[in-house]
Amino acid sequence: MSGLQDLYREIILDHYRAPRNRGELPAPPAQKVEGFNPLCGDEVVLYLDIDVEVDGGVVTDVKTGGQGCSISQASTSMMSAAVKGKSIDDARTLIRAFKALMSIHESKLEGGDEGDLGADLEGVRLGDLEALQGVVKFPVRIKCATLAWNVLQQGLDETEASSG
Repeated sequence: MSGLQDLYREIILDHYRAPRNRGELPAPPAQKVEGFNPLCGDEVVLYLDIDVEVDGGVVTDVKTGGQGCSISQASTSMMSAAVKGKSIDDARTLIRAFKALMSIHESKLEGGDEGDLGADLEGVRLGDLEALQGVVKFPVRIKCATLAWNVLQQGLDETEASSG
């Protein structure tokens, strides 16, 4: 196994063993959003504190809960660290970029064309999230990695719908 793969494995295990932003926020005022992956039993609970008074809205705090495999829980931890303090637009950009990362590598494995997916990744720094790119070698695990991101997207959509 290459040194980079070892590093990626360590990053994933670190986030699984010592998840960032674990806990709860009072809901309301925070928004509680839940997601479930019936294929493997992963559960993600997000508590989002979004300041809609700031221009465009800002994710001022995020806490996570739930249970599941190391991939889903590490991805949830990484996602929470990545979006905390970001504007809603920046959080949405990260969601698109992460999902493109999961899709683009799957597309390459299948010999397909990257198409518009490359545009979603362009100029976005994913940092530790890149450690999850190896997940696409195991297609059944992609849902584990993207669960938290889908829940975040749902929470942002609900926040914008209720404040708009």
